[in-house]
Amino acid sequence: MTDDVLLTFNAGSSTLKIGIFELTAKQPRNVGRGKIDFDRNPLMLHYSIGADRYEKPINGDNGAQFTSVISETLDHMLAHLPGRLRAVAHRIVHGGMTFKGATLLDDNAIEGIEKLIPLAPLHQPQALRAIRSIETLRPDVLQVASFDTAFHSSQVDVVRRLAIPRGMHDDGVRRYGFHGLSYKYIASQLRKIDPEAAKGKAIACHLGSGASLCAMENGVSRDTSMGFSALDGIPMATRPGWLDPGALLYLMRTGMRQPERIEDFLYHECGLLGVSGISGDTRVLLDDDSPEAAEAVDLFCLRISGEIGRLCATIGGVDTIVFTAGIGENQPQIRARVAQRLQWLGIEIDEDANKRNAIAINAASSRVTLFVIPTDEEQVIADEALALIA
Repeated sequence: MTDDVLLTFNAGSSTLKIGIFELTAKQPRNVGRGKIDFDRNPLMLHYSIGADRYEKPINGDNGAQFTSVISETLDHMLAHLPGRLRAVAHRIVHGGMTFKGATLLDDNAIEGIEKLIPLAPLHQPQALRAIRSIETLRPDVLQVASFDTAFHSSQVDVVRRLAIPRGMHDDGVRRYGFHGLSYKYIASQLRKIDPEAAKGKAIACHLGSGASLCAMENGVSRDTSMGFSALDGIPMATRPGWLDPGALLYLMRTGMRQPERIEDFLYHECGLLGVSGISGDTRVLLDDDSPEAAEAVDLFCLRISGEIGRLCATIGGVDTIVFTAGIGENQPQIRARVAQRLQWLGIEIDEDANKRNAIAINAASSRVTLFVIPTDEEQVIADEALALIA
């Protein structure tokens, strides 16, 4: 198996991220990464294998020529790799009530993913296009799906329930939660870094352009901030987080009547961008002296700390808080502001360790341990794929 190659595909609405892994007897070993940004024209494939960096033009587009884009991408990448392509593993945003773990992709599984398109209309079709492209180009290659919602299937029914008629809940209108692949990785890393902390009550903060929090006990998901969709929870770069349904009714009555317009508004015009009117990027906002930028950052930190308080109610307290993803791993100011609002929990941050992005950033006197742990969703996808195909 040492010569076999596995690729992970993470298909977003405007990007395709690829992980390159060599399959070893113990664990898939990451040897490179690639990315195509479909907002660029012409398309370029940027990828690395080991220390080598490559940039290749790609013919085609994100529409009818998508399969040819995948074909060129495979040709470029595999030319630098020994052995055969054994499998392609895909990140699927929504598993609904059907998929509670990774699965080999056959006709039945693909049909099941297609049925979930209404639950994730922006992301599910992109992943399905990648699956069908591989099916067409390399029918000999095994395909596996990993689901962002699966990690949260351990949550009890009362946590997942919305206050709507029971029949709707039974039909699937319920809280699902997302970023599950990231949280699964954080749970595994926490077991390595601090086994005792991993056994206790931990809250992981996945803070990126998309952002959510997850409460875990002994590495098992008990509650999370995102609910029925990835719009819910704390404010994000361009998504609003919690939003009073009455506000949507008001917008619909005053001119925003088309579902597509509302969807675009909620996914692309709200959040930190909407509040600041400047940017959805916290790096830009932290460097901006305007009161609007400051208010957006303050709101972000207020909602994060407030959600930690709510999650404490679900799991009965907190022993450990983990910061991860782009903001969580790299922005000390955000972590410090969140910690400051949580002093009532006995949280004290070590300012020097925090500025250095150290792994442990709590002061010795803190009643809650604070960690900064980089996430790696691609490694989880690869690990789950190997477990199925080995």
